[in-house]
Amino acid sequence: MKKTGLLVLLLATAAWAQTTDPATFQAPEGTTPTTNSFPIERIPTPTYADLYCAGFISKHILPDSNYIIGGIHTPTTTHFTRGDMVYLRGAGFTNGAEYEIVRALRDMDEYEMFPGQQKLLKQTGQPYAEIGRVKVIDTRSKAAIAQIEYACDGVNPGDTAIPFAEKQVLPFHGPVRFDRNLPAGTKVSGRIIMGKDFDSQMGTGHKLYINVGSNQGVKIGDYFRAVRGYDADLKDPVDSLSFRAAMAEDTQKKMPSFDPQLFEKENGPVIHVRDLPRRAVGEIVIIGVTDSTATGMIVFAMEDVHAGDSVELDQVN
Repeated sequence: MKKTGLLVLLLATAAWAQTTDPATFQAPEGTTPTTNSFPIERIPTPTYADLYCAGFISKHILPDSNYIIGGIHTPTTTHFTRGDMVYLRGAGFTNGAEYEIVRALRDMDEYEMFPGQQKLLKQTGQPYAEIGRVKVIDTRSKAAIAQIEYACDGVNPGDTAIPFAEKQVLPFHGPVRFDRNLPAGTKVSGRIIMGKDFDSQMGTGHKLYINVGSNQGVKIGDYFRAVRGYDADLKDPVDSLSFRAAMAEDTQKKMPSFDPQLFEKENGPVIHVRDLPRRAVGEIVIIGVTDSTATGMIVFAMEDVHAGDSVELDQVN
């Protein structure tokens, strides 16, 4: 009886091994890898602060004739926050009118996060920070008086006031599977120009700006996938050093090397960087759009998303 039970167990184990051996398993022809192997991305819904404090890049310079000139505690206070009274210079102010406070930005460092970033940014437009929202409560003086109803940051003298407009609220989206090696398609594609606050490396919840907008059919609520090829590391002055490092075991007879035309020649197999598949690094939801740019929020990241990464419209369902 014991021998019979042992025999049945051995046969079952052998059958299981044959059906699960990766070397012998063949996926049905014409199918993609099973989504069960893909990580799950749980997509957070953008909050009020995400929508109204994200900033944007605009190819059209905003009129700056209406602006903050001070506040109730000027000159001892230069940063004003929620509940404070501020003074507006300009024209067209009426009691009860609401204005968004924005700030044209400049990069003091002018350090390029990727080759050609400054040129691309100049071609794309002017970066703006969204600072807050004010409501006009008195227009009897030469300067209109307003109260700050919402503040993303300190409101400063010189910040611009533009008419406030409600933003589209994004609906909840359930979890989906993240295909990290999805091949390139013919969908709308672009590039991450920069991150909010000039960040170069970003993760879940961070805001960023891409160089495609409504002219390319992009709309609020669209999802883009951030992707990166290994040639991006090759072009980085620091990361490229890793391609020169030893990558084999000492006991290997033929040691592999990367692109001999770029580095020293070896006598082993050659690995061409261009042959390595690109990888998806994160998922981005679009929360704001201009005619030529879009503001996105990272809702899922497998690793850091970089300024300069490519993006492609993703059919998240």
